[in-house]
Amino acid sequence: MNDLLKIGNTELHNRLLTGTGKFNNHQLMKEALLQSNSQVVTVALRRVDLEATGEENILEEIPKDMILLPNTSGARTAEEAIRLARLARAAGMGNWIKIEVISDQKYLLPDNLETIKATEILASEGFVVLPYMSPDLMAAKSMQNAGAAAIMPLGSPIGSNRGIRTKELIQILIEEITVPIIVDAGIGKPSEAAEAMEMGAAAVLVNTAIATAKDPVEMAIAFDLAVKAGRKAYVSGLGAMSRTAQASSPLTGFLR
Repeated sequence: MNDLLKIGNTELHNRLLTGTGKFNNHQLMKEALLQSNSQVVTVALRRVDLEATGEENILEEIPKDMILLPNTSGARTAEEAIRLARLARAAGMGNWIKIEVISDQKYLLPDNLETIKATEILASEGFVVLPYMSPDLMAAKSMQNAGAAAIMPLGSPIGSNRGIRTKELIQILIEEITVPIIVDAGIGKPSEAAEAMEMGAAAVLVNTAIATAKDPVEMAIAFDLAVKAGRKAYVSGLGAMSRTAQASSPLTGFLR
């Protein structure tokens, strides 16, 4: 089956997006990215030193065939996010951008209103915009109408590894929003990535759960397999749930 994920004008065959933060070193990050089979990797622009060379420049350690998804981590307003996005494109990092606008410093929850503003302006400038947001249907519709190429609702607070605590709200987005829904933030286990895919999410983005694992490379492989399994289960059509027991084999016609 030719089951591709389309974001903007780009078709992807792998539905696991990865991140670059929290790894002990760049070489470990690079190996984990390679083994994940991910095609899209996000990196905070504020972590990029364009004047650095070799291993000091994180961009040099990212596999060349991966699509860069710079993020606006650190932005507290739409204006700051827009400025970071423009800097990323001017620095040669492409036109994909993950909008992160966070003014809350305790729970690091995204500001949906400011995110909508940034999405509209950047989409009008030709960016492929993927806004990170708190799952809310009206906000997601506004982001979609503003030109978002995909919507990235959080599963739980970023970096928490607490899993999909916003499951019912994300399910509503999956059912009502026409652009891809990519579950981002909070996924801590491969089983939770599989769960997101079984729900019908188009993809997941995983960083902390891989980078902070005892063996990040093996964990990257595990997440790749989990995402594929969850997607295959969703496409295959999960069996209906029942409140009562249903025998797998006939209970009549034997032992007479």
